[in-house]
Amino acid sequence: MTVRPFVPYPDKRLRTPADPVAEVNETVRMVWDDMVETMDAMPGVGLAAPQIGMMLRLAVVDASDKRGQAVKMANPEVLHASVQMRKHDEASPNLPGVSAVIERPRAVTVRFLNEEGQIEDRDFVGLWATSVQHQIDHLNGKVYIDHLSPMRRKMLAARVEKLRKRDE
Repeated sequence: MTVRPFVPYPDKRLRTPADPVAEVNETVRMVWDDMVETMDAMPGVGLAAPQIGMMLRLAVVDASDKRGQAVKMANPEVLHASVQMRKHDEASPNLPGVSAVIERPRAVTVRFLNEEGQIEDRDFVGLWATSVQHQIDHLNGKVYIDHLSPMRRKMLAARVEKLRKRDE
């Protein structure tokens, strides 16, 4: 397993929808393993393959109190979202040094291909639901700042660029 580097914002891959996965095979499982290791090294509660430059509809989420509970998903899609909303301070390793409070449905039902290559429908609530939705956004070519007003989004993007130049 390998900790992979993150694609820096505003790389066009972060704005490009990822390709569907035809089947869960050994290559997909290896990518998932690298994604879990990369997510744990952040540390974070989720990661989508485009964040590390892999343009596949793969995501991992682990919002458990202790690590080792990662849900590995291929081609995840939201089937149902609760009307009750939840606010959470979201961030991304692709936009280091900034975060923003985003409001998303508190619970979602998601359909995906699991580790065995079987279609699974699973309910996610709270931080799990927030993270799953955040990852699906990445798979669709969106980043969390797209949920902000244009002015707030521009301010955060400028701050990311300023921090990047300072660190060079």
